[in-house]
Amino acid sequence: MRCWLVAGGLWLLVVVTVSSGQTGNGPRNQEGETPRKKGKRDGQGPLRAKAGRSRPLKIRLVPGPGLPVEPGENQAKPRVMKPYENLQEQHSSYNIIPVPNDPSDHMTPLTQEEIQRILWREEEEHREEEERLNKKDEARKKRRKQRKEKAEKQRKIVEGKRREEEEALRLQVEKEEEEWRRHMEEEERRRQDEEDSRRKEAAEKEAREEERKLEEERWRHEEMLREELLGLVEEEEEKQEKAEEVWLRGDVFEMPPKEPEELEHLPAPIPQPPAATEGELKEMEEAEEEEKVGLHNRGGLPPGCDISDVTLTCDHAKLTYFPPLSIPELKSLSLEGNNISSIPAEAFNGIPNLEWINLKKNQLTSNSIDVKAFKTLKMLTRLYLDGNLLEATPTDLPPTLQELKISENRLRTIDENSFHGLSSLVILELEGNLLSEGHVDPLAFAPLVQLSFLRLGRNHFRTVPQGLPASLLELYLENNLIEEISEAAFNQTQSLNVVSLRHNRLDENRIAPLAWINHRNLESIDLSHNDIYLVPSYLPRSLVHLVLVGNKIERIPGFVFAHMDPGIEYLYLSYNRLDGEGIEPESFFGSYQSMVELCLDHNQLVSIPSGINEMTSLHFLRLNDNNIRSVRDEGICDPDHSGDSTLVAVRLENNHLDPQNISPSAFSCVRSSSSVVLRPQKTKRTR
Repeated sequence: MRCWLVAGGLWLLVVVTVSSGQTGNGPRNQEGETPRKKGKRDGQGPLRAKAGRSRPLKIRLVPGPGLPVEPGENQAKPRVMKPYENLQEQHSSYNIIPVPNDPSDHMTPLTQEEIQRILWREEEEHREEEERLNKKDEARKKRRKQRKEKAEKQRKIVEGKRREEEEALRLQVEKEEEEWRRHMEEEERRRQDEEDSRRKEAAEKEAREEERKLEEERWRHEEMLREELLGLVEEEEEKQEKAEEVWLRGDVFEMPPKEPEELEHLPAPIPQPPAATEGELKEMEEAEEEEKVGLHNRGGLPPGCDISDVTLTCDHAKLTYFPPLSIPELKSLSLEGNNISSIPAEAFNGIPNLEWINLKKNQLTSNSIDVKAFKTLKMLTRLYLDGNLLEATPTDLPPTLQELKISENRLRTIDENSFHGLSSLVILELEGNLLSEGHVDPLAFAPLVQLSFLRLGRNHFRTVPQGLPASLLELYLENNLIEEISEAAFNQTQSLNVVSLRHNRLDENRIAPLAWINHRNLESIDLSHNDIYLVPSYLPRSLVHLVLVGNKIERIPGFVFAHMDPGIEYLYLSYNRLDGEGIEPESFFGSYQSMVELCLDHNQLVSIPSGINEMTSLHFLRLNDNNIRSVRDEGICDPDHSGDSTLVAVRLENNHLDPQNISPSAFSCVRSSSSVVLRPQKTKRTR
């Protein structure tokens, strides 16, 4: 056995040496290069020769000594061994010899290790080819992904530009509307000024006419008096002439003594103003004096003040101090727009029956109002202190007070005793101050057991203040910094009817699900101009009026209104981002019988949203300023509805509609065809 192995090894070495010599000494062409063979071994298949490697040998299987050989199959059809067949089985049945490139060459069978090496080399080349193909596929996928990402980025850029253009167009439209509104206000003001000037001129003309008539009457009266005086003078002259004639006829010696010569030479009397006119003038002067004295006796009114019945108005009279008044019957006092900087303790002693005091737009501070100033007013119900410099609410206010306004001041803190004793207060306005949730005591509103209207807009609240009274009906928190509505925000205000949260920083995820869903009286919510992307879920069951104008809403979730009873009636979604995919078929489910007004204008809708034709109580529909291109026959009107139509107005202007291509039956449910606004449109649709 050992001899056999040694002989086989020597034989294999000889074969390899001969094969290498033949490969190096093959035939060459005219240029001295060895010609290449065609086929897969010329670099066209997975078995092509690599650089620096010898060309693989072909393998021929020869039947072994233990197997019979069929005639005609010994050398006519040599079997080429497959790389993946079982080598042990092949070797046990066949002798394996290499197949030379030249048929005339004689090759000896290869050993098992050589066969294994050849097969491994083929498998390695196959694996390298697969890796190369995989890398090529990965590179192709990577290029495809890069192209897709580039296209997506370009689409986003185009979308961003389009949105910027739409925003610029919206701002331009708003600017034009504002300019038009301002122009109309200026026109109205100009017309009002012209009307006032005409009225003033008419009044002045009437006064001049009256003065002229009085002057003519006075002149006529003077003429009558002058004529009467002349008549008296003539009568006196006639009497004097008659007397002279009598004296001339009498006896000279019996003539009486003459009158003094001064009487004969007196000049004719000069006409004087009539006595009646002088009396009238005196009466007028006396009336003016009495009026001045009366006004002085009724409180000493300063210049610029006007009194009418039980109301005294001194608005914008440039007062720098509180006027000392003594008019016990006075009910209303207005001192708005002055420079009053203090209110002494005895300011209202002479006017104890006041019911309304207006001190807006003065220079009052918390320290300049005496603590006992309002204490004597037992009938005061309304107190206005807007536009001053107050840093805290006045103390010792009358318990009869029902309305208190301290807006546009410098209030920073509301403590536990700020509203002590004001159990009758119904309206409280604290807008435009410096209040925040951290500086409002939770017990501050506890004394206000009848408070119904609370205004806290234009402050610095980040959350809804705590401790709101249970009697509250309307709450206004617009223009704050509110970012969250917790579950306990409205727990104590079950009677709440109106909530305004416009111009804040809310989004739908920061509104707690149980914040207000169980309120049975909350009918109106204003969430316009916030950061909301979806119509909020868990809205109050009793909601009737919902305002979401000027948000970033892209979708109306299905069944979001389904739990409401009796159902939402007024829904305003203008100036948002709704498009064709943002409204689902079930978005308006639950509002088909209740919806009265629906505003979807200034969005990105491309068609009439589904469900509108099922709204049997709809009165007003706004779809203007969208991208709508067609109106289906059943898009707005339900052809199967046989009842009376309720739709009063439909607006579809500034879309991409061609009115000539709209079916006449598309608006068959609208009461009047003139109530459908279709012009102007953005562009004409090309056929």
